[in-house]
Amino acid sequence: MSRVTIKTIANDLGISHMTVSRALSDHPNVQKETRDKIVKRADELGYVKNAAAMVMRGDAPKIVGLLLPNIVNEFYARFANDLAVECDAQSLQLIIHLTNDDTTVEQKALEQLRQVQASSVVLVPAPRRSTGDRTPYGRMRVIELIRQSGTPDQHPTILVDDGPAIRAAVKHLVDKGHDKIAYIGANRDMSSGRARLDAFRLGAKQAGVEILPDLISTGVPSFSMGRSHGHAILAGGTATALLCGGVEISNGALSALMDSKTKLDEGFEFIGYGDPSFYSWVNNGVSTIRVPITELATRAAEMFLAADLSGPAPKDTFLAELIIR
Repeated sequence: MSRVTIKTIANDLGISHMTVSRALSDHPNVQKETRDKIVKRADELGYVKNAAAMVMRGDAPKIVGLLLPNIVNEFYARFANDLAVECDAQSLQLIIHLTNDDTTVEQKALEQLRQVQASSVVLVPAPRRSTGDRTPYGRMRVIELIRQSGTPDQHPTILVDDGPAIRAAVKHLVDKGHDKIAYIGANRDMSSGRARLDAFRLGAKQAGVEILPDLISTGVPSFSMGRSHGHAILAGGTATALLCGGVEISNGALSALMDSKTKLDEGFEFIGYGDPSFYSWVNNGVSTIRVPITELATRAAEMFLAADLSGPAPKDTFLAELIIR
């Protein structure tokens, strides 16, 4: 079957292809009755707009991008879903790429977005070996999410201020009698990892407790990393409480804790990060640090549509919340 084009529709209806083109582009100079007839026939024939031709005419589709490390992490999955809903409401076409925190994959994804004329991209920057690295974004508006790349190029940023919630979590544990508190978080290659660990240390200092070096574990964040470090901390027998600084890390550490029911019976306490739906009912509820995902997605969509983000790169910060269950 040959491809249906504007000329196909025009010949079928016996009208000019220019009129068909204007009707399908919602041009105001086409009468409603004519537009409705053209749109109806286009649907019947299975007409699909040619994106390349639209770019050549200067009326390219409003394409935006989202680069995430993965969507196994429930935070990223929920953010992608909420952003997709926001984009759909604003007639934006969202293209999602997964980078696995690999700068080479990130570069390829950005190049593909440039090739389809994407106007903007939200990305969780992959860790960089050098802060002097530059990325060829072209004319795309770049919005950094959660982390900051630290590159010479300054971009609008959407961050979570989880420092107050982490410090409050440490205080909560100390107030309950815990002075041997363990921490598992992302390594210092990530700006979010550095900030969360610093908040944990400051919280301990403010609460008047000493944190033992062997109770702090960091690494590349993942479920398996959280689980293995969780098992090691529990096996050590020193810690009486555990605080996590990452969603998948938290899930992995919780899995390790659930393997050791005696620890829970002995009063071992756990505070996770993120608020997956199952946290509300596992073990009568899991205390955690909740991140305002929907608010982050709404702000990202607003930045997509902003007419001008020139001048000093805006930095929007949203507060995380400590949830005690």
